[in-house]
Amino acid sequence: MHTPALFTPLRVHHLELANRIVIAPMCQYSADHGRMTDWHLIHLGQLALSGAGLLTIEATAVLPQGRITYADVGLWNDETQAAMADTVERIRRYAPIPIAVQLAHAGRKASTEVPWKGGQQLPPGDAHGWQTLAPSALPFASGQQPPAALDRDGLRAVREAFAAAAARAGRIGLDAVQIHAAHGYLLHQFLSPLSNQREDEYGGSLQNRMRFALEVFDAVRAAFPADRPVSVRVSGTDWVDGGWDCEQTVAFAEQLQAHGCDAIHVSSGGLHAAQRIPVGPGYQVPLARAVKAAVRIPVVAVGLITGFEQAEAIIANGDADLVALARTALYDPRWPWHAAAALGGQVRAAPQYLRCEPQRLRGLFAAD
Repeated sequence: MHTPALFTPLRVHHLELANRIVIAPMCQYSADHGRMTDWHLIHLGQLALSGAGLLTIEATAVLPQGRITYADVGLWNDETQAAMADTVERIRRYAPIPIAVQLAHAGRKASTEVPWKGGQQLPPGDAHGWQTLAPSALPFASGQQPPAALDRDGLRAVREAFAAAAARAGRIGLDAVQIHAAHGYLLHQFLSPLSNQREDEYGGSLQNRMRFALEVFDAVRAAFPADRPVSVRVSGTDWVDGGWDCEQTVAFAEQLQAHGCDAIHVSSGGLHAAQRIPVGPGYQVPLARAVKAAVRIPVVAVGLITGFEQAEAIIANGDADLVALARTALYDPRWPWHAAAALGGQVRAAPQYLRCEPQRLRGLFAAD
């Protein structure tokens, strides 16, 4: 039988993925001083049994002040490492899915309340707030506490923190690292001329604005085991005139490839309050397609990819090499099963679940 493109394997660096479906990183705002909790075991555990090719741990702060909220996961000390290692080890007892972690620093979008309590930014004097950092002292939205512009010591500290977190991820045994340079967080803030108004070698020209993100990539690549992949998540456009756009994203992707990046995950937006996003099914796929046309490394598409045939077409047509699911997977953690059933593919299933395979779909499950 013909294997659907969505269910063909893919090799990323030395990592073998069983199919082209990625569970994207999704913040849960449920950590205790950066330490993973039982919620993460429940949340990630169910997604580890989804049948996807790769599971990505949520945006994980490399420094306490790099958290989006006070309840974010971190990987900056022995305690946060131990909590993540315990969660990953317990999941792996039952689920062989490759697991990646997204390393992040929120920059000026840090120090906020959790979303279900309003998500507003918390000032430094708040019990759950702190002084944010950014390329330039420009707040995300009017009325917010301005961030402090990073000086050279601050830049060095952030680079070293990304590298140290990558080394911790390697010691945990995680299969891959993704660097978060999207959604208006710190590295994206350096890339966009809307948030970066520095007058030193990290601001101004495109080459200068890319400099810090590339330095962070090099530091992470050097710290993470050489046989495991390092990818980068980018925002393909700010959706604001005069901001970061697709053309600059393609130039950045080419530079990342030259520096040894193993894959690029293309999202969009998140940098500026004035963004106007044309949200609709697959609305970010053209951005991924533009990057894929310029690089030789795998490209991941994400954003309102909900339909089985839709996802299959993205891969089969060559728009991207992988598709990432976020809220779709929260709503339906067995989406890969259902996609395989609809398209004629096959997915891994835990032996405890084999007996639920529908009789009319014999061969749908490959036992782990």
